[in-house]
Amino acid sequence: MFKSIITFLKNWTLPSAIVGGTLIYLLFYYVPQLDGIGDALSPFFDVAFPLFMGGILFVTFCRVDFHKMRPTRWHLWLTVFQLIEVAAIAGAIILSHVSDKSLALIEGILTCVIGPGAAAAAVVTGKLGGNLESMTTYTFISNIVTALMVPLVFPLIDNSVDMPFLASFFTILVRVCMVLILPMLLAYIVKHWMPRLQQRIVSVPDLSFYMWGISLSIVTGFTVKSIIHSHASLLFLAATALVALLLCFVQFAAGRYIGHYFGAHIEGGQGLGQKNTAFAVWIAHTYLNPLSVAGPGFYIIWQNLVNSVEIWHHARSTSRSHADQ
Repeated sequence: MFKSIITFLKNWTLPSAIVGGTLIYLLFYYVPQLDGIGDALSPFFDVAFPLFMGGILFVTFCRVDFHKMRPTRWHLWLTVFQLIEVAAIAGAIILSHVSDKSLALIEGILTCVIGPGAAAAAVVTGKLGGNLESMTTYTFISNIVTALMVPLVFPLIDNSVDMPFLASFFTILVRVCMVLILPMLLAYIVKHWMPRLQQRIVSVPDLSFYMWGISLSIVTGFTVKSIIHSHASLLFLAATALVALLLCFVQFAAGRYIGHYFGAHIEGGQGLGQKNTAFAVWIAHTYLNPLSVAGPGFYIIWQNLVNSVEIWHHARSTSRSHADQ
């Protein structure tokens, strides 16, 4: 029985993390006796979570060959596709003059599109057998592009948004890039001056992936909290969930389609489909209608379900190929 549970958790790590994070938050939400514990732990998680994410990326970057990190053509075409999506959604908001809940729904979707590729996309890419160096390079490019787009686009779609370009650009850039740069510098130091430690780290199978599963449960808990405290109606949440699901499929499919022209369908799908939803929730909550946090909130569920299916399919295909040999 115990072995069956462990095997299930290994095969379906990401859905298990989503369910676990949701149930833990709901437990604290509906049991008044746990309010004190939740309030006490909240500041700890605010500090610990970015450090934990940095640890995940540090472990991943210990596997990266830094000499192979360089921009490629699929990076350019994914960026072009993202710019077209952002322009289309922003244009639709401006021209249609939507407001209230309709605006919040579209703004939520916009945050999922304009957001950078997830730092953990490299983790899943490695799990699927993709090019770790190419994916890592795109993650940096994507973060810079997002830092440029957000202060340009948000004031256009919402007159109440006050975002001085340079100040907002550097604020966003620091927030989304520091979690990438510091782990990479540490990994570079370890790889070149502490090779024994580096070998011990990379010798642990799927270490960064299971660390990502733990972090996903925390992110899910934060996301469920944001959705519940938005006080949105069930109809609005259902509509947002459906639109986020459709967008998720479009993002992954378009990324894989673009990537396959350059022999990078795995990297393309992850680059365009797996978004930094924690960042998307932050910009939605900070700059836009509070209801818009539901968009990235549901997107995090869908993107990780897609990832789970992809990982399951990859593992099944690998097992079959080994059996045929």
